[in-house]
Amino acid sequence: MPRHKTLAAKPGTRPGLFRPDNIITFKAGKEDPATLLEFLAAKMPDSKRTTLKEYLKYHQVMACGNVTTQFDFNLRPGDEVKVNTTREFQVFSHPRIKLVYEDDDIIVIEKGYGLLSMGTDKIKDNTAYAILREYLKRKDPRNKLFIVHRLDRDTSGLMMFAKNMQAKETMQHNWNNMVLERKYVAVIEGAMEPAEGRIRSFLTENAAHEVYSTKEPGKGQLAITDYTTVKAGKPYSMVELSLATGRKNQIRVHLKESGHPIVGDRRYGAASSPIHRLCLHARTLRFVHPITRRDMNFTCPIPAGFLRLV
Repeated sequence: MPRHKTLAAKPGTRPGLFRPDNIITFKAGKEDPATLLEFLAAKMPDSKRTTLKEYLKYHQVMACGNVTTQFDFNLRPGDEVKVNTTREFQVFSHPRIKLVYEDDDIIVIEKGYGLLSMGTDKIKDNTAYAILREYLKRKDPRNKLFIVHRLDRDTSGLMMFAKNMQAKETMQHNWNNMVLERKYVAVIEGAMEPAEGRIRSFLTENAAHEVYSTKEPGKGQLAITDYTTVKAGKPYSMVELSLATGRKNQIRVHLKESGHPIVGDRRYGAASSPIHRLCLHARTLRFVHPITRRDMNFTCPIPAGFLRLV
């Protein structure tokens, strides 16, 4: 019988066998060659030129934080070059999620609206958790991912995940002390009066899973939302909101009960949805790193659609 031709594996790979990444890091100096291929030849003299070209071809070279196949990429002194001699670099790319930060313990992302943070009884795939978990498993099948907190499906913005149990438990058990700042921006119907202030109530939930404020002693959980008007106008205004507590649908309920629901929030009283989405965005997330104890501070842009409305 005729023999089938076997396709050659990429440099450094073995089909069916996982091998940890072997990443070599170099920093360009003033005396080093300026073009990437010549730089690699100087830094890796034991590697054949054909091997270096294959590293480039198969996405195993990263320059200045980005994977490149460009052999004549121009380097400047201080630029960092990484070579993965095992396999291609696993680069995260998804239309609904932007990877903001990643280290050995945590991941911070900017989640798009309409995307669930994690699975439900009916939906398991195509959630932020499932997408990130698949990305981590491609890097190493032993990698894990843990939920730390959630954003509503229709809320966009910053959220974090843990990559190990220690980071997860440290954040969740000390949430109020570890999270230093959480700020949202929202476009609301009308304008808040006064222009800034604090909304305080006790929240509970009915049989239809709709959250509302209650005056019955001992029935609800305390919820505190501070707000500042960024731009007041008609028919819409933009407000910045800071959470002193993190209750389910807290911002949405408080703004509805103030008489100024979030634009696009039909569930909580909005009369209009001009850009066909809930106009609520988690813009700032600042916390103490659960392992290194560094101050981690992230801010993402206000969605362009919000700015057009006001």
